[in-house]
Amino acid sequence: MMVGCVKDFFTYQTNKSVVVKSWTIGIINRVVQLLIIAYFIGWVFMHEKAYQTRDSAIESSVMTKVKGFGSLNDHIMDVADYVTPTQGASMFCLITKIIATENQVQGKCPEFTSPKERKYICVNDSQCEEGKSANTGVLTGRCIPFGEKNKSCEVKGWCPAENDGVVIKPMMEVQNFTIFIKNSIRFPLFNFTKGNFLPNISKEHIGKCNFDPDHDKFCPIFKVGDVLRFAHQNFTTLAHKGGVIGIKIGWVCDLDRSDDECIPSYSFTRLDAMSQGSSVSPGYNFRFAKYYKMENGTEYRTLLKAYAIRFDVLVYGNAGKFDMIPTLINMVAAFTSVGVGTVLCDIILLNFLKGADQYKAKKFEEVTEAEVQRSSSLVEGMYRTREHSELSVRLDEKQSGDSGAFSLVRYD
Repeated sequence: MMVGCVKDFFTYQTNKSVVVKSWTIGIINRVVQLLIIAYFIGWVFMHEKAYQTRDSAIESSVMTKVKGFGSLNDHIMDVADYVTPTQGASMFCLITKIIATENQVQGKCPEFTSPKERKYICVNDSQCEEGKSANTGVLTGRCIPFGEKNKSCEVKGWCPAENDGVVIKPMMEVQNFTIFIKNSIRFPLFNFTKGNFLPNISKEHIGKCNFDPDHDKFCPIFKVGDVLRFAHQNFTTLAHKGGVIGIKIGWVCDLDRSDDECIPSYSFTRLDAMSQGSSVSPGYNFRFAKYYKMENGTEYRTLLKAYAIRFDVLVYGNAGKFDMIPTLINMVAAFTSVGVGTVLCDIILLNFLKGADQYKAKKFEEVTEAEVQRSSSLVEGMYRTREHSELSVRLDEKQSGDSGAFSLVRYD
């Protein structure tokens, strides 16, 4: 067995061409080759533009500005009231409703407990673990009166404790607010820069346009209600609970064409869709406070729990330009892949077609050194026999043509 393994290891294979005149296998071979060629021409070169070098490391700058006025809790709200943060960055929030807890000071008070969540309702001090964190402060270990009939654990912190169960009507005017987006991009590999202010956009046009995917798809001003509609979201639901909306700006540019053909495309989606069907912290809200001081130096604050629609402006894209190196690489790959048709046809020919054994016998042939030596000896013997016969014939012809003189003929 060991000798056989060694012999099998030291073997050499060479290709043997076999011409198979079969309509079936011939049609399969040409169809596979045509499909491979069509794939490389149609998909690889024309659709994917494999002849280009691509730059996906897009550099982007986004500036935003919101305009509009609304009414919340009998107050007229402007941009400084409902937009946070105020820097005009790619992420900003539009506050739709606020629950305010005013005149909070540092002290001790009963922890607020809603009728639905009676977690900190107690009967005696043993139910209030001292030092444990609660919703609005740290438990003191005391059970004190809360309301007319109940008792609640006492907390140390900002008092009075927040009651976030208050029903507040949201600011419905938010859906009429407008968002102005200024976006600049650069592809560093090609040192190509562009912005979403196209040449045909003038100051007069921006002053009166609103983005519309059918009639004005390059206007950089977006109405909040339209954005939510394009993202398939209900404004009333978002105004009550909050949510996160993505405004996506795509730059896919073919730099082999004119620079004017490198244009942005806008799309809209709900980014926190997973929280919609969850009862645990649905929507989007956050807290912040405004701090003040009394005349005697005592600090107090107004705690604000804000429900908001958060907008994230996401910029993505890539640019491509003709390059000889990827072109040659993909052309070689295309020519090499045409040979896949031969492999497929061999599998069908040697395993599935009628007469597969005969095809195998024609395609594969084993030759050993002993057979080569025997074949060589046989050929050499035949050659010598033929040479001897020809010599004999030549000498006989010489004797028969002699004029009667004595001749000596030697046969070796």
